[in-house]
Amino acid sequence: MTMYKSFETERLLIKPTSESDAAFFFELSNSPKWIKNIGSRNIKSITDAEKYITKRMTPQLLELGYSNYTLIRKRDNEKLGICGLYNRESIIGIDLGFALLPQHEGFGYAFESASKLINVAHSVFNIKLLSAITLKNNTPSISLLKKLGFTYEDEFAEKDNSERLLVYKISLVDQ
Repeated sequence: MTMYKSFETERLLIKPTSESDAAFFFELSNSPKWIKNIGSRNIKSITDAEKYITKRMTPQLLELGYSNYTLIRKRDNEKLGICGLYNRESIIGIDLGFALLPQHEGFGYAFESASKLINVAHSVFNIKLLSAITLKNNTPSISLLKKLGFTYEDEFAEKDNSERLLVYKISLVDQ
């Protein structure tokens, strides 16, 4: 089996999400903020989470070498959230996304992991443009994107969602 890249920061291990993360991903994807800001993925069991990882995350990892990453705190090996680079047909540029379990918000983990993925997007994966999408009322995400250096570009609605999303972008050409 091919080994895919994991990354580290001072406090975090950032590893490709795998089926072994299914119980954690089940909990995260059913948290109230996930449902509100990202939307239901119809993950009703750990088995559903395994299938979601296998069908939605693993194929991109196999094809491109990057996908969704599970954030693990080094000091106690606790899984805190996810951060990832997503190839979506609906937007131009690779999408940077992140989510944390509620009890781990406000400690800088999203900024720390997203900063690292922005760096490796350019230096390891040769990505030239990152995008990020968020709901208009998701002010914590908007603030984080601005802190990371993203700038507002446009709005759009995905095919299956009538709610308009904000699109932010950052060029990695000069990084």
